[in-house]
Amino acid sequence: MQADARLERGSRVLTPQSAPSLEPDPELGPDPEEDARAGATFAALHGPALRASGVPERYWDRLLHKLEHEVFDAGEMFGIMQVEEVEEDESEGDAAREVRKKPNPGGQLCYKVIVTNENGLQAADPNSIFLIDHAWTCRVAHARQQLQQVPGLLHRMANLMGVEFHGELPSTEAVDLVLEEMWKFNQTYQLAHGTAEEKVPVWYIMDEFGSRIQHADVPSFATAPFFYMPQRVAYTLLWPLRDLDTGEEVTRDFAYGEADPLIRRCVLLPWAPADLLDLSSSTPEPPEEHYQAILEENKETLPLAVKPAVYPCDHVFKVYTDVRQVLSHLSHPRFTFTQSEADAHILFHFSHFKDYRRLSRERPSVLLNQFPCENLLTVKDCLASVARRAGGPEGPAWLPRTFNLRTELPQFVSYFQQRERRGEDNHWICKPWNLARSLDTHITKSLHSIIRHRESSPKVVSKYIESPVLFLREDVGRVKFDIRYIVLLRSVKPLTLFVYDVFWLRFSNRPFALNDLDDYEKHFTVMNYDPELVLKQMHYDEFIPEFEKQYPEFPWKSVQAEIFQAVTELFQVACARPPPLGLCDYPSSRAMYAVDLMLKWDSRPDGKRVMQPQLLEVNFNPDCERACRHYPAFFNDVFSTLYLDEPDSCPVTRLV
Repeated sequence: MQADARLERGSRVLTPQSAPSLEPDPELGPDPEEDARAGATFAALHGPALRASGVPERYWDRLLHKLEHEVFDAGEMFGIMQVEEVEEDESEGDAAREVRKKPNPGGQLCYKVIVTNENGLQAADPNSIFLIDHAWTCRVAHARQQLQQVPGLLHRMANLMGVEFHGELPSTEAVDLVLEEMWKFNQTYQLAHGTAEEKVPVWYIMDEFGSRIQHADVPSFATAPFFYMPQRVAYTLLWPLRDLDTGEEVTRDFAYGEADPLIRRCVLLPWAPADLLDLSSSTPEPPEEHYQAILEENKETLPLAVKPAVYPCDHVFKVYTDVRQVLSHLSHPRFTFTQSEADAHILFHFSHFKDYRRLSRERPSVLLNQFPCENLLTVKDCLASVARRAGGPEGPAWLPRTFNLRTELPQFVSYFQQRERRGEDNHWICKPWNLARSLDTHITKSLHSIIRHRESSPKVVSKYIESPVLFLREDVGRVKFDIRYIVLLRSVKPLTLFVYDVFWLRFSNRPFALNDLDDYEKHFTVMNYDPELVLKQMHYDEFIPEFEKQYPEFPWKSVQAEIFQAVTELFQVACARPPPLGLCDYPSSRAMYAVDLMLKWDSRPDGKRVMQPQLLEVNFNPDCERACRHYPAFFNDVFSTLYLDEPDSCPVTRLV
């Protein structure tokens, strides 16, 4: 879905010393019953969101009226003042004072918003809630394109941010400056419903009035994004937290919700520079309570101890599945399909199974395609923390250095600043914990960008592979590529692990370079979900000789041995501890995962150049469309290995 780029009410651009002018306020309808019905409907539709944002109910009726009639009456109450310096308040913290020394960083002019109404403002007044318009709404992936193509957008953003911009046509330099400065102004929200693409976080910049509101550790106002469903328009709501007299400043907390002083210091870095070099960047594995909390959050129950199911060697298994590719391609004579879960010997679910306790109690011999606690592998923050068992706080060599931005933000900031001081590469990739297909994934060398991305959805940040092993495409040049292996987990104790001998490749469409970081076709390899993108396909048996031709010193057999060793180590540490710290040893579980990885150039202590595998993610229930199309017996092989325990006749390699 194309992101929305709009200059909402662009004709009402502010002069530096004025706030939005008061618009006509239509009289309320004379029918109290009709007003009551409208209010009840509004509360039913928007009440949960308003309560979650902390908007007091005393404002709801007037908010509805302002929304229905698009009443922007902040100009009656507030004004924007240009200031040269702001007096320090001894009661404020250091971070707040630092922010207040340079409001709205980015330009020479500084502003603040004050109450100008001669009667001041009373928090108890039902009318004391205000709509703030949004000057720019976008998804990050489309920001550069919009600045280049939407008439007037770059000029307005440059003026709002204090970025110098001359000329009529958008220059690369001006666009780059706005893209960097916007992280000091961006706010975010996320749609609760829709496709995966539609639920990617939306970023917006408030209009000139909203963007002039400054930070305070103890703010006088609160703000919250609000999506008005009847108009399908997003606003920011502004309401007071206390009474204010004429001349008092309107402030909000840029680190709202963060109580920890160190976290607040990190969150406020885009506005208040801070040095965290002395802080340790070490990230030891989280305590046991962390994993227990994840188990409870997932609402997953652990199974009772059961004996392994025993079936006759000629038994025909009834399979219940909602996976279309299994229904279409599983043709082995010892498997048949049933539409009744109650009759099934094997449950092969597309979505995550939760109630292992009930299943183990009522149907202990039923086999299924999942392991309890497998999210330790398939969710990116858990993958990183579990992998540290193999490599210590720095992580193993086969996993890019990764930080959980929710729990390890200070350590990341320290590590980033240490690398910056040493002049080391500082490109990072910011990824949601639990999304695939590169959705909401961003490559950046901007610390401010990474810190602000933390606000949109749970994310990890991993060191971007700055020196990937490239593949020469004759039609394009030397491009990035990644490799997908299908891994089959037969049991946890003893650990029994296989890898499918056929692997799959994905290629970028443009030559790799450490620039144009928002050029998707240069930096990403997932091209099969956008029909407008070129999809380069190559079978593994074509790839191997071509790879060895390009890198004659690196026979594929040796490279693959390193890959298999990395995969083996990952599953060993993931299965070494009892649940919820590791995958649960449930004898009736089997699983198929896709392990995605890249190769990077590295050097050993003796100076020898090596190709180091970099595991990127582990996917549950991967898309096997390509596997089925080119290898129709794929699911026969998977089911024979996992459920019949007959791997010898299948193209699989036993790792453990």
